Amino acid sequence: MRCACRSIQSQAKPLSTSSRCVCGGANLCSAPSLPPTIVIRAKVVAVQEVVSGNDIYGNPIKTIQYDIKQIKMFKGPDQDIEAIFTAPSSAVCGVTLETNRKNEYLITGKAEADGKMHVTLCDLIMPWDTISSAQKRSLNLRYQMGCECKITHCPVLPCSISAPEECLWTDLVIEKQVFGRQAKYYSCMKRADGSCSWYRGMAPPKKEFMETEDP
Repeated sequence: MRCACRSIQSQAKPLSTSSRCVCGGANLCSAPSLPPTIVIRAKVVAVQEVVSGNDIYGNPIKTIQYDIKQIKMFKGPDQDIEAIFTAPSSAVCGVTLETNRKNEYLITGKAEADGKMHVTLCDLIMPWDTISSAQKRSLNLRYQMGCECKITHCPVLPCSISAPEECLWTDLVIEKQVFGRQAKYYSCMKRADGSCSWYRGMAPPKKEFMETEDP
């Protein structure tokens, strides 16, 4: 498995919004994909609508399949990702991507039980050319340092971690948004003693952080 840190400094927002699709809310898109199980850089080369079965009423269950050319994997399985899947419309948290074979994206998502990569409006998806050089260096620098860390979602305050290798993610409960201050500016990184903590900054962590300092 290749590993990646959770956060990247960004001003990321869901690609589009809908009154029915609310990241972290009680509606259709109810749980942000934190942490993502797959993080890649890729081009989208084709799109098609596929039928994955039928619902209980016999209606076809439609899914959008984007065929992609993977450029780099920051986190995920050993084999390349060749396609990503999403819902058919933004009303049910489906993502719309350009298929002109030119645009590159940073795509985060998760591997479902079927082994396929699925993405929603609640996942971090950014055009690669909107990511700064410093942010790109951060992805390459830090992804190995968060492999053994786990980000734990805080559903309601007060909340706490249950193990030292956890970082508590509070953007949703405090800022009422998926991509808040922690997602934009911090990475969950492992310290010398085996514990994990949030770290802010583009440079490698200093000695004090790796030993005792809180970010």
